[in-house]
Amino acid sequence: MYAYMKGIITAIHPADIELEVNNIAYVIKMPNPYVFKTFDEVKVYLYQKVSEDAIDLYGFKTYEEKELFLKLISVNGIGPKSALSILATGDVNGVINAIDLGNAQYLTRFPGIGQKASQQIVLDLKGKINFDYKDTSSKSELSEALSSLGYKQKDIDKVMKKLDLNLSIEELIKEALKLLTRM
Repeated sequence: MYAYMKGIITAIHPADIELEVNNIAYVIKMPNPYVFKTFDEVKVYLYQKVSEDAIDLYGFKTYEEKELFLKLISVNGIGPKSALSILATGDVNGVINAIDLGNAQYLTRFPGIGQKASQQIVLDLKGKINFDYKDTSSKSELSEALSSLGYKQKDIDKVMKKLDLNLSIEELIKEALKLLTRM
C-alpha cells in the first residue's frame, strides 16, 4: 500500500498522469489531472486497488481528497470511477456540505450518480466525514527551514496558521517568507 509519491509529472492525459519516481513512471488515475502541469515536481496522495485483472493507482492532490474518495468507495454501489467523477470538481468542501446537509440532489449532478446512489451516499456518510488532519511532516520541515534562516519560533507559528499545508514544501517556504517579510 502506498501513502503518497513525490516525483515529476512526465505526461498528463484526460483520466490520468504519469509520475516519474526514481526513473520509473507510474500511471496514476486522477479526478482532475489538469490541476497539475507537466514537468512539475509534486506530491500525490495514493490509493492502490488490486483486483483480479488489474492493479490501479488512484492519485489525489490533497490528503482530504483521498480520504473523501475512500469514504465514497465504502458506500455500497459506489466504485472508484463514480467517486472520481464526484471529486473531479475539486470542491471537496461542497461535496462534504451536501452530504452533511442531506442534499442528495446536489450529488446527482455528477456522472454515474443517480438518485438512488446519491441517497445512499447521504445515508451512509452524513455526519461521518471530518478532516482534522494536519500535515505534521510539512509543518516540522517548514519550521526547521525557517528557523535555520534565523526566524523566531513565535513568528513562524503565526505564519503557519495562515498557510495552506497542502502546498509543496518549496511553495510553503516561499509563501511563509512573503508573510514573514511583511511582519
